Amino acid sequence: MAEVNATTSAPAPQGWLNRSLNTIERVGNKLPDPAILFALFMLAVWIISWAMSGISFNEIDPRNGKPIQINNLLDGAAFTTFMAKLVNTFVSFPPLGVVLVAMLGLGVAEHTGFINAGLRSILAVTPKMLLTPVLVAVGILSHVAVDAGYVLVIPLGAVIFYAAGRHPLAGIAAAFAGVSGGFSASLFIPSSLDPLLAGLTQASARLSSNPAAADLIINPLNNYYFTSASAILIVFIGWFLTDKVIEPRLKNTAIDGDPANLPKLDPLTPAERRGLRFAVLAMLLSIGLLFISALPASSAWRGTDASLTHSSAPLMQSIVSLILVLFLIPGVVYGYAAGTVKNHRDVIQGMSKAMSGMGYYIVMAFFCAQFIYAFGQSNLGALLAIKGAGALKELALPMGVTLVGIVILTSLVNLLVGSASAKWALIGAVMVPMLMELGVSPDLTQAAYRVGDSSTNIITPLMPYFPLIVVFCQKYVKSTGIGTLIALMLPFSVTLLALWTAFLMCFWMLGIPLGIGASYEFPAIS
Repeated sequence: MAEVNATTSAPAPQGWLNRSLNTIERVGNKLPDPAILFALFMLAVWIISWAMSGISFNEIDPRNGKPIQINNLLDGAAFTTFMAKLVNTFVSFPPLGVVLVAMLGLGVAEHTGFINAGLRSILAVTPKMLLTPVLVAVGILSHVAVDAGYVLVIPLGAVIFYAAGRHPLAGIAAAFAGVSGGFSASLFIPSSLDPLLAGLTQASARLSSNPAAADLIINPLNNYYFTSASAILIVFIGWFLTDKVIEPRLKNTAIDGDPANLPKLDPLTPAERRGLRFAVLAMLLSIGLLFISALPASSAWRGTDASLTHSSAPLMQSIVSLILVLFLIPGVVYGYAAGTVKNHRDVIQGMSKAMSGMGYYIVMAFFCAQFIYAFGQSNLGALLAIKGAGALKELALPMGVTLVGIVILTSLVNLLVGSASAKWALIGAVMVPMLMELGVSPDLTQAAYRVGDSSTNIITPLMPYFPLIVVFCQKYVKSTGIGTLIALMLPFSVTLLALWTAFLMCFWMLGIPLGIGASYEFPAIS
């Protein structure tokens, strides 16, 4: 394969964009280790919460209908509660279980050689120029499986690019852009985020004083046409930026990971081809059994409303467990058929190897979990969201400008509050009823929120999966830090924010339907 880590390769372009990104990378990498950074953020939240706990605010918290109040985390009761819940806060941190359980199955599949052989066979028939758009599209498609893209698609993006002779960090960037930057997009298949946001929009609409709000029903697919069309836009943005901006900039970034653990693009041996045939057959049989068991209307995989795709359906709640099984089975079958596994101890060794590589992430996850818990308990994020929405309301700007304002407000709040549902519960409770009174439908307000929520996911270290992406990068480039990843993703974030907002404005101005049962206008109060 092509040598991609040679320091004698052509110099990276030194235009203003590249110089700016290099500066961001240098400054960002001078920050403390991510684990210490989260610890410092937590201390700052404690101090700020203490300083602001005595201040009275007029803003109403939509969660309880009372004036919002900052909670003093240094108060005796609050601090002892924090200490008492410290262990549970860590072990119940959502990304921790998702990552570790999924990595057990992926670890076996990687250790036995199944993933490597499968990727090499795909690369043999896939044109190199189409790797980027396909990877971004798969990242967007992964939203159907909730957070599976973070632990499955992003690391595989690096593997695919490296095996094809391209820089692995560019593969991570392209996959990250699809999985997280395009989080609100959907490649023709609805995601679990659709009913979740629609439910919150419905609740927010009920707060309106408009009499017509009493009969309003929000369809869970009210943004379906817009998010599906957005997926195509994001694929082209990711394709262009990865190939024309990110990869040229990475030319002088040496790959110094352990060569023994990095993929090779060698022809498949007869044993590997035999193992791959049996493994793919085992995977297809497993998926077939899952499909057959989920097909009946009375299937236990379905939720109370008989849906398979609702966030409450057992199938959706079992995605990570299914990743474990659907990679463990073919991984083991491949190992025995190809001769890379002799007994069960080899399988356990693959799991252990995967877990040993997650040690650094586990340390970062501990501090990240404590910070997010403290920040949520302090109410600082809620105050910022409500004050921002209130300020936007008071400006009384033209409708198009207001929609852009919602996008920008959401993108800024997203830098501090990671949960999409938490942000929308706060912002939506103010913006949805306000705009309804001005004649704007909740469907359009929700679409504006989704654009802002996705665009800055990929540049905030406070996003729960951000430390994991840093770890994936360090497998190939050991010096990767927060600044490296932010500089890598900033072009995607800025471009998505600008072009996706313009895309929404085009939908609105041309009257293109946003989704099923959606509208742009709502009967304004006369």
